[in-house]
Amino acid sequence: MKKNRIKASFSEQVLQVFIYCVLIGLCLMIILPCINIVALSFNDGKDAAKGGIYFWTRKFTWANYKEVFQDGSIMKAYVITISRTVIGTLASLLVTSFAAYSLKEKELPGRKIITILITFTMLFSGGMIPTYIQYNKLGLVDSFWVYVVPGLVSVTYLLMMRTFFETIPDSLEESAKLDGCGYFRTFGTIIIPLSKPVIAVIGLYTAVNHWNDWFSGAFYMRSSNLWPVQTVLQQMLSKAMASREVTTVSQAIAQNANTVTSDSLKMAAVVVTTVPILCVYPFIQKYFAQGAMIGAVKE
Repeated sequence: MKKNRIKASFSEQVLQVFIYCVLIGLCLMIILPCINIVALSFNDGKDAAKGGIYFWTRKFTWANYKEVFQDGSIMKAYVITISRTVIGTLASLLVTSFAAYSLKEKELPGRKIITILITFTMLFSGGMIPTYIQYNKLGLVDSFWVYVVPGLVSVTYLLMMRTFFETIPDSLEESAKLDGCGYFRTFGTIIIPLSKPVIAVIGLYTAVNHWNDWFSGAFYMRSSNLWPVQTVLQQMLSKAMASREVTTVSQAIAQNANTVTSDSLKMAAVVVTTVPILCVYPFIQKYFAQGAMIGAVKE
């Protein structure tokens, strides 16, 4: 059977073409700079300084990446970064989900007041110096746990998860309670299995925040042994830009002075720090679109 299709008017067709053009333009604005960075990272630094390199290399070389990885501190920093990302994300999801489920329950005494107090922290903070003093008194300064403990709960993610929990029908929890389930069993057997989209999205956001954080290592660590990879590369690039010379993590600049520049080194560093976290996205893509819309529509 031939299906009857509603023919779009001329104005609707023009609007549709305009929308497609805008979306294609936005995609190109995001993709093309990334391709340019990758091309520069694989190009000879001295040759790249001449300009004219956009989306492919002119003089291919691995020298930029060799300079980034030649110092063992980078590998140590990767261990710290991966450890804080995994531990911090799992701990944050655990604490945030418990708190969100508690705030969702109407039986919680003072639920509205607690929610207001939690939301208040989104608007005001103590500042950098009081925060440092507090971390120091808690023994977190120059400790691995300064990467994990302060970021256990994000108010934004907490409210997002609570909003999702509120969309789960109360009848499911009531049925579980009639079967003799307590709060913990209901949380583990009913709430969590139905909350995979929000858990995946918040987990991705939290992991990206941990992976990209260089501030904590630079300001709360006295020893460079506990620096994450972002802090190591940030320090390296700061020295490179300050000296305006070729540099590496270990400052061994003599061997490759003709091929590596600070700009080419920066491009390689960007690729090294970005690609690993991008590999996580395909595994949670099916949950991302649904979970990202949480809170956008409220019935």
